[in-house]
Amino acid sequence: MRQNGKRVRRKRVQPGSNWRFTLFHRRNVIFAGAVVAGFAIGFATLTYAPRAFSTWRETGLQKRAQAELNQNDLEAAALTAQQMLRYRPASVAAFRILAETTEKQNRSETVAWRSQIARARPNDLDAQLNLASAALRFGQLDTARRALESVAPAEREKAAYHVVAGWLARAQGNEKDVEAHFAAALHQEPQNELYQFNLAVLRIGSVEPAVSAEARATLERLSKATTFRSGALRALLSDAVERDDLARADSLAQELQMTQQVTFADYLLSLSFYRKLDAKKYSAVLEKIKPVAARNGTDLALLMNWMIRNGQASEVLKWADKLPSEITTKAPAALSIAEAFAEVKNWSRLKRWTRSGGWGADDYLRLAYQAYAARQAKQSGAEAEFHSLWNSAERSASENPEREAALARLALRWGLPAEAEHLWQRVVRHAPMRREALDALGRIYRENNDLRRLLDVARQLHESSPREPALAANYARFALLLEPNTEQAQRTARTAFEAAPTDVSCAITYAFALYGLGRTADGLEVLRQLPHDALLDSHAAVYAVVLLLDDNKVEAAQEYLAAARGGPLFPEEKKLLEEALARLPAPAPSPSPSPETPTA
Repeated sequence: MRQNGKRVRRKRVQPGSNWRFTLFHRRNVIFAGAVVAGFAIGFATLTYAPRAFSTWRETGLQKRAQAELNQNDLEAAALTAQQMLRYRPASVAAFRILAETTEKQNRSETVAWRSQIARARPNDLDAQLNLASAALRFGQLDTARRALESVAPAEREKAAYHVVAGWLARAQGNEKDVEAHFAAALHQEPQNELYQFNLAVLRIGSVEPAVSAEARATLERLSKATTFRSGALRALLSDAVERDDLARADSLAQELQMTQQVTFADYLLSLSFYRKLDAKKYSAVLEKIKPVAARNGTDLALLMNWMIRNGQASEVLKWADKLPSEITTKAPAALSIAEAFAEVKNWSRLKRWTRSGGWGADDYLRLAYQAYAARQAKQSGAEAEFHSLWNSAERSASENPEREAALARLALRWGLPAEAEHLWQRVVRHAPMRREALDALGRIYRENNDLRRLLDVARQLHESSPREPALAANYARFALLLEPNTEQAQRTARTAFEAAPTDVSCAITYAFALYGLGRTADGLEVLRQLPHDALLDSHAAVYAVVLLLDDNKVEAAQEYLAAARGGPLFPEEKKLLEEALARLPAPAPSPSPSPETPTA
């Protein structure tokens, strides 16, 4: 009997179906993986391949550029380096090659390329020092200062840093810092002969006998080395002439003239010695040098200028009459002859001499000498002619700081302060000549008793060389005179004094600052440390009087009061002195004599 129930139909599994499914699944996985891998490879190719190619290409270009640089093919090396920058715009290797090529070509673009390297390598001492050195070479003092300021404090003790800092100090006119830095460099590397030479040349003129003697001994030793022979002999000869050691100077002069590195300037140095030694021998040597100088316009001008400085302007004019006009009517000899005419005050001949000639780039000086001759001749219409010619000279020199400075120097020497001031105010914007321009403006304003402008000059000088105590003191003292409660000026006065407590200007300024703070006794203590004679200068004496009177030392103030009244003072110093005297109590009236008692 068949049992009731549902009939279950079983599905028949086809042989091989599981294998197909597995295969299909695997194919999908492989395909997906291939797609992902393809995208990854494509991404990597698009991302990294160009970089790899650029690196490979840059390396090849760098090798080529370096080879061209080594072969002194500077133009080709620069072009190859520019190609490197197309592949990598921030390539330090390219910047370095461009810096070296422009440096060898003596082009100012060197500073820009060194700046790029320093920016890319901010913690690299060599990068910063190379930038500072390049900036100094091309007169960009502000750039050099910023580069040295960016050097990490720990790196500033290294000899290389001190050498570059010393040259910056020299460019700024800060001789104290020059010596300090060169001494620090030598301390770090005492066997370095270049550092020994640099410091000895500075110290041979020291007023301290022991320091000068040590420097002299160093130069005597270095004069035996080929590298330093001529430089050491020059320094030793100058020192011997200065000390009137004529026997030693004679020997040094002969040694210098026998060296392979002798220059025409060395012959002039020897002439300075022979002029002191023996008039007869001097004349003989001068006559021997004249034909040598006449072969070259530059040497001719050097010798003529030397003769003019040594009181021989008339002899220069006699000699010039015998020389070929092809050399005397062209710069620089023509300029020297014009100076000789001015020196002997032959204005008519100076006017004729400067009417024409091949002065070339120095034509602005021809116009200046012609203007000066017109004014000094004092003929009818002389002033109008002077101004017309002088304005032409200024226009010819405009936009060229070196020419404007040369013109300004002439104006000062000729007693033309207004014209000189105008020119120096333009030159002061040019960093390499800023110090000279500010110093000249300071002298003009000091002579004119223009303290407000002098304060502005003092401020700029202090900012240009903030570590120079004398400049800081001048700025602080002028500021305290005009604005007595200026905290910045008081801080500057203290800082300057702490840096140079024996400097008269620093001590006087700090004493005056203490007086302004109500600390007169402390200020007088500072002044007591100075030599007595240092306070007898009229400008210094004012401050001594003010402090002594404030401390009721009337009798002690009398000597300084006489010194202050006997010399030049700024109007503000006169006012300060008068106010101090006005605060003195009036002397008590003398008692009237009692009338005599009449006698009977």
